[in-house]
Amino acid sequence: MTIALHKISARLWSRAIQVITSIAIVAFAASTASAQTYGFVTLPPGTLNHTTASAVAKILKEKAGLNVLVQPTAGDSVIIPMVGRGEAEIGITNIMEAQDGMDKGNKDLRLIVVAHSLRTPFFVRKDSSMRTIADLKGKRVTMGYSAMHNINTATRAMLATAGLTEADIKPVLVPNVVRSADDFMAGNADMFYFAFGGPKVREADATVGGIRVLEIDEKGMPAAKKIMPWGYLTEVAPGPIFTGVEKPMKVYTFDNMLITNAKASDEFVYKILEAMEKNKDDLVAVQPVLREFSVADGYKQYGVPYHPGALKYFKEKNLQAKALQ
Repeated sequence: MTIALHKISARLWSRAIQVITSIAIVAFAASTASAQTYGFVTLPPGTLNHTTASAVAKILKEKAGLNVLVQPTAGDSVIIPMVGRGEAEIGITNIMEAQDGMDKGNKDLRLIVVAHSLRTPFFVRKDSSMRTIADLKGKRVTMGYSAMHNINTATRAMLATAGLTEADIKPVLVPNVVRSADDFMAGNADMFYFAFGGPKVREADATVGGIRVLEIDEKGMPAAKKIMPWGYLTEVAPGPIFTGVEKPMKVYTFDNMLITNAKASDEFVYKILEAMEKNKDDLVAVQPVLREFSVADGYKQYGVPYHPGALKYFKEKNLQAKALQ
């Protein structure tokens, strides 16, 4: 009788251990799922995109409960395939890189929304005699952008507004826009290419004793669009963000996109848009250029498809895709 009771107790204890183990496994799995980390790939620190990614990641973590980790990379040529293969859940890149990535085989790439416009002028030293893009003839101009191929296309388009090509300037080969600014500050280039709002712009301004934005000729835009169809002009005026702008003028502009992978969940992408729209003030506190962020204005007719989660959000808001300029 004692032996029988002992065997029953042993079986009950064994079963209890199995139940406890099963509960622990389920609890661990639930904990792991809730603590999932989402990668957000962007450009190096010092760039406008890195600051934008940091702002978005902050509100997604604090307001939407999404543990988003900003991952700097060398450039867009790294960002596009990482997001396209699903190695990172979110990325930020310009529309040229997104379209080029799709065209070159990243078929799972999807758009979320336009984060903000990228106003990207050529900057020169304030004490130089240069005032327009035409003045770059014969000067040392950063080109190549091996880690940001389409920035080279944008550079060529901007030169074309003044009737210039690579043959008319002295190319200084750089991998990305950060090196463009660094070479300018080191005296190895006569200009640099960067987006307004990037910390590097303020650094360059302080380092060389002041910088100036070169004016662009609006009449040259048809020539520019033959090289890069996504570019357009926007008005800027002197102000805290527009370093180097001495008077109201137009500058070369294209759209900066949040991107994801087709396999990302609809709920995840929906939450991104919802959190950004509801917490715009928090975004602006970290990245002032996000003041212009708007879901309504950020849904445009591009060739890269939008993620279903984004389309669901747009539909609920009764939004229609805006035509391109």
